[in-house]
Amino acid sequence: MEFKISKELITQIETLVQQNNIVELENILHEIHFADIAEIMNDLDTSEAIYIFNLLDSEITAEILLELDEEVRENILRSLSAKEIAEELDELDTDDAADIIAELPQSKKAQVISELEDVEHAKDIVDLLRYDENTAGGIMAKELVKVNENWNVLTCVKEMRHQAENVTRVHSIYVVDDEDRLKGRLSLKDLLTTSTKTQISDIYIKKVDYVRVETKDVEVARIMQKYDLEAIPVVDELDRLVGRVTIDDIIDIIKEEADKDYQLAAGISQDVEADDSILELTKARLPWLVLALFGGFISVKVLGVFEPMMNSHRMLLFFTPLIAAMAGNVGVQSSAIVVQGLANNSITGSLWNRLLKELSLSLLNGSILAVILILGTHFLLGYEFIIGITVSIALLSVIVVASLIGTFIPIVLDKYGVDPALATGPFITTSNDILGIIIYFSIARMVLGI
Repeated sequence: MEFKISKELITQIETLVQQNNIVELENILHEIHFADIAEIMNDLDTSEAIYIFNLLDSEITAEILLELDEEVRENILRSLSAKEIAEELDELDTDDAADIIAELPQSKKAQVISELEDVEHAKDIVDLLRYDENTAGGIMAKELVKVNENWNVLTCVKEMRHQAENVTRVHSIYVVDDEDRLKGRLSLKDLLTTSTKTQISDIYIKKVDYVRVETKDVEVARIMQKYDLEAIPVVDELDRLVGRVTIDDIIDIIKEEADKDYQLAAGISQDVEADDSILELTKARLPWLVLALFGGFISVKVLGVFEPMMNSHRMLLFFTPLIAAMAGNVGVQSSAIVVQGLANNSITGSLWNRLLKELSLSLLNGSILAVILILGTHFLLGYEFIIGITVSIALLSVIVVASLIGTFIPIVLDKYGVDPALATGPFITTSNDILGIIIYFSIARMVLGI
């Protein structure tokens, strides 16, 4: 059962910290998972969080560091010396340790690395730091189990026992040659059911999925998701096995990408959180709001062009919000589906086929909505049929155009290396609002003969 953190528990811990009641605090925290302790610390003041951190063993605090909010972790790291940080990092896998070091000020990075007791651990961390954080090299861990293709099963088992001491989870056993080039993987079942004298080269599986150090992290996530992998090996330019990416890292990548796309769709241009400063939140939100405002100026200007028509047929003005809203909604729906497809790599075929399919769908949906609008306009609102027909024709046209734009723009953005999630935000809504108004009054002019 999931542990629930209540306000009463937070208050109790705050009181115990103020009372300096170490024994009671240790009794409470001893029964709580490190991830839950991190969540508790996120809700405490900085001084209280640091107090809790210093109270616990390094084996636990090392894991807690990874779960803390970035701001809280930064405050705690700032309170620790280089040696104390190094002691925490000695307890972590290389990828997690490298992530924390990357957050430190440049002046402190070298100090922390020099204080690491395990020289090999330090070398691995330094090696990881040279890769871009958004690549397979930047998210991989150096800890893994590998065997040589020239060994027999008995030698293999002995070496695996030694290597496994430094590996938290053994997902796969990789096979390499004398130059450390990846050759394949070893089945645990084959290892257990084969004679100890059998050569590894005779039983290992040659087919193995892998990625290169320069592969983008989102692409790594896509591959692991597609082939349902818990871990995937990483090779360098010479096909040498240099690390592995595990499922826990990929979950973080997927979550980050989902959060980013959600913010872009909402018109937030930077990665921000609710607890960030007002200035940071303003910088992230304001650009798209300014764009929407200028879009509103254009809408006002367009409405001004059709002012004579509205003077003679005032009821047309009443339907303007409906047309604009439907244009924006349809455009967002279409773009959201395309963006999702691009993210999952599930969109196949040519752009024209995609547009043709969207055209057919929009015609069907638009026709149904047009019929409902005609009937509603006459029987519910009491307007003449000609008004209902005019607005319905405009609605159908707007839906078709908005659907095509919502499909076309994300695909084009993706083709030119721009995040297609931009197309699901205020950009597509504002553009479709403007086009919807123009189409609406243009059709009204033709149908009504104004």
